[in-house]
Amino acid sequence: MSAEGEDKQSLTHVTISVVMPVLNEEKSLRKTLTALKISANEELIVVDGGSTDATVALAHEFTEKVFVTRKGRGHQMNHGAGKAGGDLLLFLHADCLLPPRGFDLIREALSDRRVAAGAFDLRIDHPGRHFRLIGAVANLRSRFTSIPYGDQGLFVRASLFRELGGFADLPLMEDIEISRRLKKTGRVIFLRQPVLTSPRRWLKEGPVYTTLRDWTIALAYRFLNVSPHRLINYYKDVR
Repeated sequence: MSAEGEDKQSLTHVTISVVMPVLNEEKSLRKTLTALKISANEELIVVDGGSTDATVALAHEFTEKVFVTRKGRGHQMNHGAGKAGGDLLLFLHADCLLPPRGFDLIREALSDRRVAAGAFDLRIDHPGRHFRLIGAVANLRSRFTSIPYGDQGLFVRASLFRELGGFADLPLMEDIEISRRLKKTGRVIFLRQPVLTSPRRWLKEGPVYTTLRDWTIALAYRFLNVSPHRLINYYKDVR
């Protein structure tokens, strides 16, 4: 076997823990979890924030590692990471689908010790041209700033995540906050193969309004230091 073949074979033994925060996600969860294709070298951890629908029961069909804690995406993901046994952590939203070979791509990316963390490009699951434009602009923004957003599937070594103390316990912007810290430890890369995300937020609230609102909230947090505890009042959860 060639050295390259041996390297690829050794990477398959690097374990990945998928941590998924959920809240009233019964409409999307089955599709997402069915598409994951968990093998012996991955584990799935679902952390519920107090769902009132069938989310928890549905999650139990796919994994024994289902936990219920208080609402708050950062808190939920920290809780799940605390239960994780994998070498690498992937934080995946319940309405997002990994690309083919997603786990292999993560292993390959983090085999480079210069890389602190990474994420995937974003594609919205809708044929409309305006949705393609929104995704393209989001990908340019992420690559320019080296800051991935939560719906891009953030991945990181478990050891580094714990060294940094995990996500800040914020009601919003926990993805941007940890990305800032990750950038200081090494490269943050973006894989061209996209995560496919649900268009539900844009469809329910309107693509123009949703996009401008999200950008405004992010800019207010990053450049004006507006507290996420204030910004959460302008953000609506859509299921």
